[in-house]
Amino acid sequence: METDALKNQKQYNDLKSALAVKAAITGQILDELLDEQTEIPQQLKDAMNYMLQSGGKRIRSALVMWCCELICGKVTGPAKIAAAAVEMIHTYSLIHDDLPAMDNDDIRRGQPSCHKQFDEATAILAGDGLLTLAFEILTNKIDDATIAVRMVRTLAEAAGPSGMIAGQVADMNSPHANGSMERLQYIHMNKTAEMFAASTAMGAIAGGANDKQMQALLEYGMKIGLAFQIADDLLDITASSEQLGKTPGKDAEQGKLTYPALVGEEKSQQILEQITCEAIAALAHFEHNADILRQLALELLTRTQ
Repeated sequence: METDALKNQKQYNDLKSALAVKAAITGQILDELLDEQTEIPQQLKDAMNYMLQSGGKRIRSALVMWCCELICGKVTGPAKIAAAAVEMIHTYSLIHDDLPAMDNDDIRRGQPSCHKQFDEATAILAGDGLLTLAFEILTNKIDDATIAVRMVRTLAEAAGPSGMIAGQVADMNSPHANGSMERLQYIHMNKTAEMFAASTAMGAIAGGANDKQMQALLEYGMKIGLAFQIADDLLDITASSEQLGKTPGKDAEQGKLTYPALVGEEKSQQILEQITCEAIAALAHFEHNADILRQLALELLTRTQ
């Protein structure tokens, strides 16, 4: 008889394998798309590619593809392009986040940050290049104009000045000493969760989701994005640099407003568990077909990197 421990290990292995497959697909698409860009100056292209192919779990791009599969049973061409666009936006945000004017981190994914491997100006421009290229490929590589426009709007709203960038601004200007739960939720919703929700929404768009399906996946995306960020906050004070692939303890050092700083580790873990349950509940409409998404949510509870 299979024990709970063995069952959990099997589910983890299945999720890890499924995520690795989607990460490999995304990496291949990104390679092909960047190879086509023959007019990009070589130093800039090298910096963009350095960060695009530096590893990472590629959870957001996997969400695009998994949600598309959930709706229509396969990963469509637009879903693949959307997955690449999401990864470009995420990578640009990491490059800029590591800059001395932002979080000032020399390590990303276990290797030198872009501005350390190249230089500060090149890193800024590499981020700019990835940001704009993401929208270029959505409009150039997706033949259905309606799908392309919906994806551009979804991604722009999530990553723009009222979304991820707004969250970054609030994060820089919110020392935990003067923080509140309302402010903390605003930061996490905008800085992280909006891009997770955009990923699930773009997958739903690519698959032809109806309104009910779209709403369910949007809610799941927001909840799992919040859970991911809370887990990230906890890891910043419990994990090593080898586990994180970046410098730990930066949040406390910089006085960032985080869940552990505001309510402590134990309460943060309880909130993480509650939000994870809410993410899973949002998938009830899909029954067993959304099991991979449920496994991803549960994995965040024991995330170590």
